[in-house]
Formats: sequence, structure tokens, C-alpha cells
Amino acid sequence: MNIYGYSPRKLKEYFEYIGENPAKAMIIFDGIYRRGLKGFTEYGFAERIVERLNADFDFALPKVVEKRECEDAAKLLLELSDGEYVETVLMRQMFGNCICVSTQVGCNMGCKFCQSGLLKTRRNLTAAEITGQALTIAREFDCRIDGVSVMGIGEPFDNFEAVADFCEIVTEDKGLAVGRRHVTVSTCGIVPGIYDYADLPRPCNLAISLHAPTDELRTELMPINKAYPIAEVIKAAEYFSGKTHRRVTLEYVMLKGVNDTAENAKQLAGLVRGHDFYVNLIPYNSTDSGYTKSSAETVSEFCAVLKDNGVIATKRREFGADLNAACGQLRADYTGQ
Repeated sequence: MNIYGYSPRKLKEYFEYIGENPAKAMIIFDGIYRRGLKGFTEYGFAERIVERLNADFDFALPKVVEKRECEDAAKLLLELSDGEYVETVLMRQMFGNCICVSTQVGCNMGCKFCQSGLLKTRRNLTAAEITGQALTIAREFDCRIDGVSVMGIGEPFDNFEAVADFCEIVTEDKGLAVGRRHVTVSTCGIVPGIYDYADLPRPCNLAISLHAPTDELRTELMPINKAYPIAEVIKAAEYFSGKTHRRVTLEYVMLKGVNDTAENAKQLAGLVRGHDFYVNLIPYNSTDSGYTKSSAETVSEFCAVLKDNGVIATKRREFGADLNAACGQLRADYTGQ
């Protein structure tokens, strides 16, 4: 077992299972994440405990096989223990360092504009492999992690338990200590997952990849809309915001000539207005999907229409276009898949 996959709750359960004081869980947590300890002999535990821990756990991290970096962003291609590959991204923002982590090898959602969807899901990542991305970024770039986006390769709510454990690990005060309001989990609209996420004891932020204001267009771009149409997604988002008292982010990637007209903006405003949501307009990182990004002028005009119609909207800063920073691009470059 990998120690980086154990949340405080699960580590306490482990110590109870082996008949030891569960308070040792937080001692280990503090040592791993705050003091950087990489061996159980450094804790001063009794020999019997050290032997059991060494038998049950390892400290393995993913292997860095490729690194790309520019002024405002960096990207790592990581090899997992079974030879599969995932990506993780560092974005240097005004408020600090934000990372984007993957949750699956591949993705079954099949969004037409997304490189990740070209490789069907091979398997879920473990909580340790998700946490390992964060730790490897911090090690490779000698940086503190101030924010986390669970928006990389894969659909997080298809790997719900591992993602929930990861969120608990990174937000734990004795862990990576990232504030819950600085951790965002993004879903393409898995409605049951949204409800389950809202019902967690301490959920982080929620973002929903909407990308279209009508069912017809969204189904064309995102096949998941056949199972969970927009009205159901909006209802689930309302539940989350009402339960948690947090504003939901609706992500909207701007595709030239597809979803970026003034009429599209008015339709989107009709969906959002009156809810505790805001819209984040995302520049498209071009892939070989056949779609291209909207011009800066079009994005600004679209944003203005939303605001004129009473919607809070922001334009996401573009990161790492020259790094092939779109999800799945670096992996595809390296593996040819």
C-alpha cells in the first residue's frame, strides 16, 4: 500500500485495525507532509510498529518522464507503477501556485473537443497516485501548492472515493494544508456524483463543465448530456450551492463559430441568472479535434453580454499553450496515442 493514499480518517482506521493508538496517524501525517519524512524509522515509534508499517506501506511517487516549462506554467508527464502515463500541470498565478491533477488514465466521457477523450479509460487512479502528482510538482519545482484544480485527465466523479480521499489529504492542516475554498473538483455533469459530493462532510468547491447553453448543442459536444441533460445538471448544482453555501462555477470553453455567439451568451444567461453560479470563460487550447479557439474580441463580447444580463462572468487567463497544456496532449505526444 502507498502511504500517500491514506487520508487522516483511513490512517486512524488502520492503526485501530492493528491495535495501536490511532493518534499516531496524525503524527505520521505531520511528518510526511509538513516535515518531509520518507521513512518510518524517523518517528521514534516502537520497533514492532515500525516493522508493521514498513511491511504494509511504501513511499513511492510517480516517475517524471518529461517536463516542459515556460514563465507562467509547467507540465509533467508521469509514469505510474504499471507503466501507464498521466499528466499534471503547475500554473503560476497572482495568488500563488495552482496545480491541475488527473484522476484517471484516459476518459470515457468523449467530449468532442477534448484530447483526453481520444483514449478510453484504462483505469482509475488511486488516491496515492493523485496525491503523488501534487507532491511531485512541489518537489520538481520546489514550490508551495496554494490551489488545486481536479480538472486533468479523467472524470473525477467516475473515481469518487479516491477523489474524496485526495481532497481530504490536501486540505488537512497537517497535510498539504490547501484551503478548501482553493480546491475545486470539476465534473462534466455526472448528476449523482454532484449530489454525493454535496453530501460529504466537508466538500471543496464544485465546477461543472457546461460548454453549451442548449441540450442540442451540448449533446453534440458532450455525449454525457444524453444521460444528464442541462436541466438536471442545473438542479444538482442548485442543490450543491444550497447545501454548502458556495457558488458553483460553470465552465464554458470558447469554440470559434460553435458556441460563442451573442445569442449563445443570452441563452446561457437565461440558465444562470437567479442562481448562485458564475461563468468562467475558458480559452481553448487547440488540439487535433477540428475545433479552434474564439478570438479574444469574441470572448470579451460574449462576457459583456453575460454581464449585461446580470451574470457574474470571468475570463480565464490562458496558461501553457506553448507547452501543449490541454489535457492529454503531452501524453499523446509521448506515447503516440
